[in-house]
Amino acid sequence: MTSTHAFWLAGRQATGEATFDVTSPWDGRLVGQVAVPTDAQIEEAVAAAHAVRDEFAATPAHARAAALDHVSRRLVERTEEIAQLISAENGKPVKWARGEVGRAVSVFRFAAEEARRFNGGEAQRLDTDAGGVGRLALTRRFPKGAVLGIAPFNFPLNLCAHKIAPAIAVGAPIILKPAPATPLSGLIIGELLAETELPAGSWSVLPVPNDRMPALVQDERLPVISFTGSDKVGYAIMDSVPRKHCTLELGGNGAAVVLGDFASEQDLDWAATRIATFSNYQGGQSCISVQRVIADASVYDRLLPKIVAAVETQVTGDPSDSATDVGPLVSEDAAKRVESWVDEAVEAGAKLLAGGKRDGASYAPTVLADVPADTTLACEEVFGPVLTVKKVDGEAEAFAAVNDSKYGLQAGVFTHDVQTAFRAHRALEVGGVIIGDVPSYRADQMPYGGAKQSGVGREGVRYAMDDYTYERVLVLTGLAL
Repeated sequence: MTSTHAFWLAGRQATGEATFDVTSPWDGRLVGQVAVPTDAQIEEAVAAAHAVRDEFAATPAHARAAALDHVSRRLVERTEEIAQLISAENGKPVKWARGEVGRAVSVFRFAAEEARRFNGGEAQRLDTDAGGVGRLALTRRFPKGAVLGIAPFNFPLNLCAHKIAPAIAVGAPIILKPAPATPLSGLIIGELLAETELPAGSWSVLPVPNDRMPALVQDERLPVISFTGSDKVGYAIMDSVPRKHCTLELGGNGAAVVLGDFASEQDLDWAATRIATFSNYQGGQSCISVQRVIADASVYDRLLPKIVAAVETQVTGDPSDSATDVGPLVSEDAAKRVESWVDEAVEAGAKLLAGGKRDGASYAPTVLADVPADTTLACEEVFGPVLTVKKVDGEAEAFAAVNDSKYGLQAGVFTHDVQTAFRAHRALEVGGVIIGDVPSYRADQMPYGGAKQSGVGREGVRYAMDDYTYERVLVLTGLAL
């Protein structure tokens, strides 16, 4: 794996006075060394983003779209290289990393398409009242200003893409701060953007240490903050800048509901396979991984052994092996935290049905039943390969169990009944309801975000573009309409 020492400052490579090592969570080997920007370089990036905001907003749509198309094409050309890099720095099995590159390809392509049709303007005649005769309103959207995008470690390429691509599409300068554990994938995007003709200052990729972020967050020249990560950090950011526009994607403890009409052996095999796969993909380190299974009593006894068997078939091991389903967590500390939560639940009376063992940064795919409601595992986002299973009696109790959480990102409902699907859509306090599948499905063009403590605002290319902009009305007078 090629090491990198540079970061991207106002569209050009730069080096800092210090570096930090990026190591593999699987075997501890050095993946790369990354330069840390100095305070002066951070100031240069912010000043450049602020200075270029009017020029970038006025850049023709075709120019912004061409740059986005270029990045999309280059990601395709370098798919295997980038997938191996993601796997190395993140510990993600390479087969999932390849899928992540494919999603990032789509994000930049979607953004290019949206850039070409966004902000065409909406006309509204005002002569519906006598005082508006001869007047026409034209509403267009304009960037709110430069964006500070803060990305997490779990999808180190695609979630960087979700910050950068919509900003470029609307002409909003962006400073991207990738996660300290996984900066290399974000820097690859900078490398590809440097091949375009976007104006200097319209983007920077700065691997700023977390302890130096407060100054960036507070900087008034960055009026928009887009953050993906923990609820603790996200709400701390929002509370510290109450007059800024903040989009927060803060995760959840995704529930998969299996109702009584989803009862054939084929149905239950499908549900068990999907649940097992998506409670463990990315090592469970996904905001919409399956953490809770809520099964109707009529299917529970047949479903539970199928889930356990499907979980036990998950292949764990070296993430660089294409056969591996579950790799390590991002760090040994993360695995130790998961271990402590499972141990607490078992000590409180939960039944351990599979897994429950840690080896360094790896944690075995785990299934528990009868988890007490007051345990940490029942209340918080585990962000690891751990699944809890609960028996309920009927649809109403199932939906109440989903809503009995401070989180509300997405939920999956296994049912064949279209009326049930619409009742679920009305009843479940979440940002997305997936019928016939797990909550882990996400199309990168659809609105994505949550209710309650799962965040504020929506990602998804077009929806982020709306979030980065505001409406400005032009009233034309003296027209013969």
